[in-house]
Amino acid sequence: MNDHQNSGNGPLSGMRVIDWTMWQFGPVSTMMLADLGADVIKIESLDGDHGRQFASVAGVANKLEGTSTYFESLNRNKRGIALDLKHPKGLEVMLKLVDTSDIFVENFRQGVAERLGLGYDDLKARKPDIIYASATGYGPKGDDSGKPAFALTGEARAGSLWWAGPGDGIPYNINGMADQIAGIMLSYGVLGAVVARERFGLSQRVDVSHLGSLMWLGGMRDGIALLSGKEFERQPRTRAGNILWNYYRCSDDKWLAFSMSQGDRYWPTFCKALGRDDLVTDDRYSTMPARHENREALIAILDSEFIKRSRAEWEQRLDNAGDLIWERVQSILDLPDDPQVIKNDYLIDFDHSALGPTKWHQTPIAYSETPVSTQRLAPAHGEHTESLLIDLLDYNWDDIEQLKEQGVIL
Repeated sequence: MNDHQNSGNGPLSGMRVIDWTMWQFGPVSTMMLADLGADVIKIESLDGDHGRQFASVAGVANKLEGTSTYFESLNRNKRGIALDLKHPKGLEVMLKLVDTSDIFVENFRQGVAERLGLGYDDLKARKPDIIYASATGYGPKGDDSGKPAFALTGEARAGSLWWAGPGDGIPYNINGMADQIAGIMLSYGVLGAVVARERFGLSQRVDVSHLGSLMWLGGMRDGIALLSGKEFERQPRTRAGNILWNYYRCSDDKWLAFSMSQGDRYWPTFCKALGRDDLVTDDRYSTMPARHENREALIAILDSEFIKRSRAEWEQRLDNAGDLIWERVQSILDLPDDPQVIKNDYLIDFDHSALGPTKWHQTPIAYSETPVSTQRLAPAHGEHTESLLIDLLDYNWDDIEQLKEQGVIL
């Protein structure tokens, strides 16, 4: 590996990544690589990553203290440079950065990189050991390979809009899950390519799509459907196929979730915790097939029991009952106070220059010897342009002034 500046001491320390991506899919992947210690250089156009420009996301204000929360949440741990890649000298800077790097990541529509001379074949000819990663909507092959896509279109085509929600024949929004899982898959693919290069000396292209990633996320449900020829039934909680794989409201408007697929094993203990031993011997509810047949009536009974006590009271009763698998239903804003989240560093404290003390998601991988870490904020637009040109590419201040005058950099 090269002796590169890096964002930590993680397993990718010493590797450099060129991040020519925008929005969410690509930035998630490169942020994960940065958390693992890679020196990630984010390339933006002179008007910036479009994610900086959102006024709000899903109805939540995106601009706080002049900072884009969307951009910040996807681009920490990176250095940033702003370039006009349509200008020959801007392209020259990009190619010089590639010369110093191990991995190149892009998520533009098919043909954009090639037209600029930044396709895989172009960069491999210049730097034979480059790992080139592409993020697309529908994969690199086929008639729709160049079709524009965002999270919802990938989710729609992959069948995932039928995973959740009531069985009312209406698709259900899963809120951008495609970008997150595709970003995770892309970083996984890059890591595989890094291992192959270290072991076998291979340089290669890595392709990951929204469509393929969402299908993979479907995992077990897709596998069963494809093997059986029958899709999972969408069910409201009042018609859950297994009443012990469901969630119930308590008197304080808080919820508990139960996850016990072996219903007959857990049913007597569960009923004892509820103080309803009569349900164990009732022929309508004594076996899993019977409970399934009479699930609507039984769930109504359980609802009437859980609503009698607060969640804290139920938690104590369930703890005392012993062998049951359950958990409180939390909101996102509950997580910073969750002892397990705190103990495992799934959220970490960070002193943001604009927002003050805040919390970051940490890439949730624990290494005993090369821990992941967060060292820096997401870069301001073009924040590291001058330092990268001087320290990394041997430009001088006169060169920088000329590039600014020519409109190549900010």
